[in-house]
Amino acid sequence: MHRQFLLGLVLAATLGGCGGARVEAPGQALLSRELVRLRGDGPPPSPDGECWASSVTPAVIETVTEQVLVTEEVRDGSGAVVEPASYRTQTQQRMVQDREQVWFRAPCPADQTVQFVASLQRALKARGLYLWPVTGEMDAETAEAVRRFQAERGLDSPVLSLAAARELGLAATALDDL
Repeated sequence: MHRQFLLGLVLAATLGGCGGARVEAPGQALLSRELVRLRGDGPPPSPDGECWASSVTPAVIETVTEQVLVTEEVRDGSGAVVEPASYRTQTQQRMVQDREQVWFRAPCPADQTVQFVASLQRALKARGLYLWPVTGEMDAETAEAVRRFQAERGLDSPVLSLAAARELGLAATALDDL
């Protein structure tokens, strides 16, 4: 009886039957807020038990190509074009963002067991990002799926961040962060 009542509540919420209440998926974490940019070689100072990972963000270069007027057109007395205008192509590049090393909190290596990686692969598979068999190995396909998951959230890195692991339900969230 209790199970049927709960099932009815779930169905009502899913179908929008609870007074028009809608059930929505939780929002995505903005992982770029987790990034730390340092001038030094190592991770930021942190309490024991916290692990950090780094990634190099590539430089972003913008190329702008435009047509620049060299000579204007020449017209005769009746307004007919005697000589058309001439243009040259001008291409300029500018650095939008420099290449830099960024640091972010990550699950500690000791916690990244075969079971953890298998759970990671299943979580990514459920989101359509990992299409291969669950092996428990942090292989190139898994790293690429992690990169795609995190890139949507502002961190273009194949190294799993702690915030992404929490969003995937793989790492505990501290009560202070709730």
